Amino acid sequence: MSQPNLTIAVASLNPVKTQAALQGFQKMFPEIGFNTVQVKVPSGVADQPMSDAETLAGALNRVKNAFAEVPEADYWIGIEGGVEVHDNELTSFAWVVVRSKDAIGKARSGAFFLPPAVAELVAQGLELGHADDLVFQKSNSKQKTGAIGLLTHNAVDRMQLYEQAVVLALVRFRNEALYPVETAKL
Repeated sequence: MSQPNLTIAVASLNPVKTQAALQGFQKMFPEIGFNTVQVKVPSGVADQPMSDAETLAGALNRVKNAFAEVPEADYWIGIEGGVEVHDNELTSFAWVVVRSKDAIGKARSGAFFLPPAVAELVAQGLELGHADDLVFQKSNSKQKTGAIGLLTHNAVDRMQLYEQAVVLALVRFRNEALYPVETAKL
């Protein structure tokens, strides 16, 4: 008798984030089937988070809001991309938060430095995806390869960057015996 698929509520309508969530779960739990449900929820932070702390807060808020919208899911995931200045250069990264009924896992993606032309547009108030589109003359790159794909010529794309962080956020779920049991609180 096969077990039913588990449901992952992805706190975004962005197909890149949904695919990263699904593939991360499939890598960590290949013996389980998963369905995804996309849910549009607010992050409670700026459209372009400008610090590590604000980006993490956005991912946490997305999970909290997705849980409220789809309480019947088995997992809830928030993926929030952000930027932060380091030594007068702008880095880009994402935070991933995964919640089950009784635990929370968190991880941050790798970070990379943005070119000055992109960083300048972000500093003027543009969201990173819009800045990328202007500099690279693309359309809706944030739902495609993202800045990392454009800069690496697709050696690494946005989905891959996020997928790795999803896997890292799932470490505590794959190794439950090593982590204390907790009631998820957001």
